[in-house]
Amino acid sequence: GDKAFAQFLTDEIQEEKKIQKHKSLPKVSGGWELEVHGTEAKLVRKIAGERVTVTFNINNSIPPSVDDETQEEQKPDEQEPELTSTPNFVVEVIKDDTKQTLVLDCHYPEDEVGHEGEEESDIFTIREVSFQPTGESDWKDTNYTLNTESLDWALYDHLMDFLADRGVDNTFADELIELSTALEHQEYIKFLEDLKRFVKCQ
Repeated sequence: GDKAFAQFLTDEIQEEKKIQKHKSLPKVSGGWELEVHGTEAKLVRKIAGERVTVTFNINNSIPPSVDDETQEEQKPDEQEPELTSTPNFVVEVIKDDTKQTLVLDCHYPEDEVGHEGEEESDIFTIREVSFQPTGESDWKDTNYTLNTESLDWALYDHLMDFLADRGVDNTFADELIELSTALEHQEYIKFLEDLKRFVKCQ
């Protein structure tokens, strides 16, 4: 059984490498520096008197495929639909002269249906906003967290503009999907390779 499993994994790895779009991770425009630790990625950008960081994790970032029927109808030679990784991401804005960090928890809505009437629909939304003490790794649940569901639209728009002024806009969100998808695929291939080594190890 293990032999067949290892052979299957070898073929699978070759297939995945064939369809791999990016051999190296795509860059995000606008002067963002990328740090990757396993499945977590961090983008950092410094602007006058501020540091902006965007963190995301590719685990569980691929939405489940909804239509089972379409898969059955698929002809064997048809390409599988491309998987995209749309992770939640956290934006932290740190001003040099304060001890507080503004934290905005953002995500990609699963359906864009409700926005068709709007001219410029945002591809991501802000879910929660809070202040956290700068430099502390553990966030406190005792700090007030603003949930945007019940928020005044004008205030929400200002928060979106605030992010856009710091380079977190639709273009950024598109490029983040591209980066995240490439990273997810890279980690998947690495996982298959590790699994193959593990299975072969007698």
